This record gives sequence, structure tokens and C-alpha cells, in this order.
Amino acid sequence: MTPTTKESQRAELHKTIWRIATDLRGSVDGWDFKTYVLGMLFYRFISENLTAYINLNERAAGDADFSYATLPDVSAEFGRATTVDEKGFYILPSELFANVRRSAPRDANLNETLARVFRNIEGSALGTDSEADLKGLFDDLDVNSSKLGNTVAKRNEKLVKLLDAIGDLPLGNFEDNSIDLFGDAYEYLMQMYASSAGKSGGEYYTPQEVSELLARITVVGKTTVNKVYDPAVGSGSLLLKFDKVLGKGNVRQGFYGQEINLTTYNLARINMFLHDVNYERFNLAHGDTLTDPAYGDEEPFEAIVSNPPYSIKWDGDANPLMINDPRFAPAGVLAPKSKADLAFTMHILSWLAVNGSAAIVEFPGVLYRGGAERKIRKYLIDNNYVDAVIQLPSDLFFGTTIATCIIVLKKSKTDNSVLFIDASAEFERNGNKNKLTEVHQKHILDAFAIREQVNNFATLVPNEDIAENDYNIAVSSYVDEEDTREVINIAELNAELARIVVRQAELRSSIDLIVAQLEGLGQ
Repeated sequence: MTPTTKESQRAELHKTIWRIATDLRGSVDGWDFKTYVLGMLFYRFISENLTAYINLNERAAGDADFSYATLPDVSAEFGRATTVDEKGFYILPSELFANVRRSAPRDANLNETLARVFRNIEGSALGTDSEADLKGLFDDLDVNSSKLGNTVAKRNEKLVKLLDAIGDLPLGNFEDNSIDLFGDAYEYLMQMYASSAGKSGGEYYTPQEVSELLARITVVGKTTVNKVYDPAVGSGSLLLKFDKVLGKGNVRQGFYGQEINLTTYNLARINMFLHDVNYERFNLAHGDTLTDPAYGDEEPFEAIVSNPPYSIKWDGDANPLMINDPRFAPAGVLAPKSKADLAFTMHILSWLAVNGSAAIVEFPGVLYRGGAERKIRKYLIDNNYVDAVIQLPSDLFFGTTIATCIIVLKKSKTDNSVLFIDASAEFERNGNKNKLTEVHQKHILDAFAIREQVNNFATLVPNEDIAENDYNIAVSSYVDEEDTREVINIAELNAELARIVVRQAELRSSIDLIVAQLEGLGQ
């Protein structure tokens, strides 16, 4: 598929998704309705994914005309155990998306049919290695919700429309290698709803170009990493950028993350499946990363990326266990209860491999505020963990217009300095948001990799100079803004002023002469 074809196909896909969302939403709040669209997209995806997988294997084994979708359920049971072991789930032919959709207009109990199908899909993983990855994935797709309609008939009418709309999406065939369109459809839906829902949706979504920049920063000089981690995983889009940046299979042990919001945790797992990441390659946990962290006994992570929630409340010193927690204890102080930003930073540092890199989106206040946050910055600088601080443009993220920054952490640096990059002007306006283009990303990454002085853009500052500046790590304190004022030649200016003075004297003499002549005529 050529890039042009792919872009036109993507544009058509986005147009169709937008139409579905506006046509079907009705009384359902946009951000709530997203879960129905995404859930049904997920149902279609795993149905087609499983069908293509089984068909391929059976046809390779000699049955050239094999079609799983037309197989009787009884005959399909023979492959259940093997398929669940490989794919993590199983769907009987009668419960495949295409077959349920076909009979949906005539099914007076469609809501019950779909509820049963979803239970069966989740139930297919019970007692297997993939149980945790499937459990609760359809919880937010409530087919009996009054939000869909106040009677069963009205709810089913909306569900039929939803099945048809998702079924009509031009997503191509798996055999045509256009599988990425499922993932692209998910990303577009997330972006669309984040944009329209403001902070209530945007907090779960990091724009794709920012996600890609963060991923690329952590793998500079590497072609492979052991595994990647995001402690505030949201929809999972940050983790998935590593497959694009490094190529499939080069995150050797897979994707890890934790998310406190149950709905978003489900979306992250759905996102993994929609991007064709097998259940064995992701490990996502539901819970509070700061007070109940997962993966503490795991091998440290070589790449960590995160856009944690800005300045949220956390237990802090109200929880007597926190100050002795090995993640936070080294700094000798806890992040303020009203601002958990640097608590996430300390947690990330603790989970980071000795040869790893972490790129974290931070709220600007953490760079210069005093009190406990200054003490934590002192710990980070004195121990040479801060590799770079990158100032981003304003208005990049949904739900906020504020200019955030990226802090890059490393445990094995080759110098005792911090690189400061002022990328505040690296954007173009796109609709109602600013956007980092590929050119802007490259400019930032080149400066990051070279790690040298670039006038008005990047500077390398020794840790002792930062200490003398009271551990302030705001980029504006170290990178001079370009002076855009016009250069004035003083000698030329003085000569011009002299000419003006002479000319002014000449004009005054001329005026005096004219006045004298006029007075003479009047006498």
C-alpha cells in the first residue's frame, strides 16, 4: 500500500468514524459513548483476528476451502484449548461479530445475545494464562444501559445501528496487511473524544507526536530494549509507540503499565489487542501506582515513558509507610500531598534499569518550586540522575494549554551535566491545538543526541552550576532567548540625527523668513 493510498484510506476511515459518532451518540455523553464504539470495534477486531488465524492454520494444513465463520459450534470446539493457548481467547462461530451482526435486526433479544457473547469471550480465558488480560474487558460496554434507550426495543435498535456502523468501517483484510487501521481507528477515536471532552477525556490521551518523541528519546543509540513501562498508562498509546520506533519484536519482553482508572485500564488492554499485541507481550495492572505499585519484583525497565496526571493529590506524609518506601526514601522527603508529580518521578527512577532511560512529561512548577520539591530536585541533581530537561510548546495537550516539559532520567551518564533544550517554538498550529511535526521532533532529537551548545536552543550546564542556582532546572534559566531586536548602528543613527537637526534649522530659518515677509506685506 503506497503512502498516498494509506493516507486517503485513513482520511476516509476518520470521516466514517466521525459520522458514526455523531449519528449514533444521541443522548449518550460523548466520552461515555466512546466506550461503546471502542468496545464494538474491539469485538469486531478479535472476531476477525481469530477467524483469520484459524483459517490460515487450517488452510496451511491442507483444507484450502476451510471457513471458520461457517463452521457449526459443535465442530469448532475441537480447537478451543490450543487456540486459547495461542491467542488468549476463543469465540465460537455463531458468536463472531459478523454472524451476530447478520442476525441482529431479527433478534428481539439482541441485548441478551451480546451480553452472553461478551461473557463467553471473557470466560474462554478462565483458568488460563490470559485470564487477567481478558477479565472485565467488556464491562463498560453495558448493552442494558438506559443511556442507549429507555426500552429494550430502543436499546436494541441503537445496538443494531452500532453493529452495522462498526461492521461497515473500511478496515481491510488481515491478509492485506492493513491491520494497522484497527489501531488507527482506535487512536482517532481517542483523539476525537479527548478533543471534544476536554480534560475529562484528554487526561487519558497523549498526542501521538508527543508519544513518539518520548519513545525516541528513551531509545537513542539503541535498537532493542528488554521491556517498556508506563506507571500512568492511560490508554496505552505511549507504550505502543515503541513498536513503531524500534520495530515489532524489538521490545523483547513486552509492555508493562499500571492505571488507577478502571475504564481507562480496560481501554489500554483493548488498545493492545487492537494493535495486534498478543496477550503474552503485555502486562497491565489496575491500581494506584504510588501506594500499591505493581512490578516491584520485576527486572528493572530499560525504557520508561509517562505523562502522569499533573499535580494530583496523593497520601504523601499522611501515610507513615511512604517515607520508608525504598522508592521515595533516598530523597529524604516526600512530594507534597497536593502535588504528586515528583512522587511519580521518584517511582520511575526506582524502576529504571542501570542502562535505561526515562522520559517524563512534567508540569512546569516542579522545575523551580521550593520546599520538598526543591529537596527532591537536589537529590536528583546531586546524584547525577537528570540527563536533560526539554521545554515543550504550549497548547499541545488536550484539556490544558499550559507549556509542559520533559525530564529525562538516566542512571549511567557519561558527564556531570544537564542538557537544557528550549523547544517552546517547535510547533505549527493545527486546528485549535499546536502540533509537533516530524521536522520539530527531529530538531529536538538531534540536539538531544549531540548534547552540545546550540545558540538560543540548547545548552549543557554542569550540575554544580545548577546547585548554585538553588537547584532550579527551568529551561528559561539556562537557555537565552534569541534577541530578535533590530541591530542599530549608533554611528549611522547619530549622523542621521545630525542631518535632521541641520535640516530642522534650515526649515526654521525658511519659516522665519516667510513670516517676516508676510509681516512686511501687512504693514
